[in-house]
Amino acid sequence: MKFKILEFVEGARQARGVAVIIDVFRAFSVACYAFDAGASRIIATGSVENALQLRNIFVNALLAGERDERKIEGFDFGNSPTEIIQADLLGKTFIHTTTAGTQGLVNATQADVVLTGSFVNAAAVAEYIKMLRPSVVSLVAMGYRASVSAEEDLLCARYIIDLLSGSCVVTDEKISALMYTSGRRFFDAANSAFSPPSDFFLCTMKNRFNFVLKAARRDDENISLIKTEF
Repeated sequence: MKFKILEFVEGARQARGVAVIIDVFRAFSVACYAFDAGASRIIATGSVENALQLRNIFVNALLAGERDERKIEGFDFGNSPTEIIQADLLGKTFIHTTTAGTQGLVNATQADVVLTGSFVNAAAVAEYIKMLRPSVVSLVAMGYRASVSAEEDLLCARYIIDLLSGSCVVTDEKISALMYTSGRRFFDAANSAFSPPSDFFLCTMKNRFNFVLKAARRDDENISLIKTEF
C-alpha cells in the first residue's frame, strides 16, 4: 500500500486510489457530529449559491457552513461542532459548505473512492481502507482556508498512516499540543462566538465515532456523504 500526502484543492485534484479528504478544524469533524445528532443525509457543496438551491429542493433541510470561519448569513449553523451537538437534527437534511473541506470533496474527481477524514473517526477510516486493500492511498490535508498548511490535518494524515502501517509516530501528546499551535485560535476570546474552545476538544477526540463518511457524486455535481458503520 503506497501512501501519498497531498494538500489543498490541487492535492484533491491529484488524488488517486482511495482519497481521504482531511479537515480536522472543522468540516469533517462537524459532519460526523451531524450524523450522530440524527441527520438523515448530508450533502456537501462548494458554493453558498448551491447550498441555497439545495434548500429549495429538500424541504426539511438545514444549512451549515462558514466563510472566513464565520457562519454564513442566512444559514442555520456555522461550522462548529459545539453548535451541532446542541441541535436537533433528527431526520433533517444537512447541507454543508466550507472554505476548505467541502472544496476538497468536490474536486476529488480522479480517485476511485473518496472518504472524509478527521481524528474523530480516523480508526474507522483506517479499517475501511484495510478492507478495500487499495494500492494507493491519497491523504489530502485541506489546510487552513485551503491555502495554508494546517498542522492538525497533516498530523491526522500521519495518524491514519500509523493505523494502517502499525507505526506510532502520532502520540496523544502531539495531538494535545495542537492547542498551542494551529489550534490556539480556539482559545482567543475574540473568536469565542464562532470558534469556541470546546470546538478544539470535540475535533481532537480520537475515534469517537465508528463510522466512515464516503462521498458519492450527485447528478448536480454536489456530494452526498454516505455513512457506513462498522
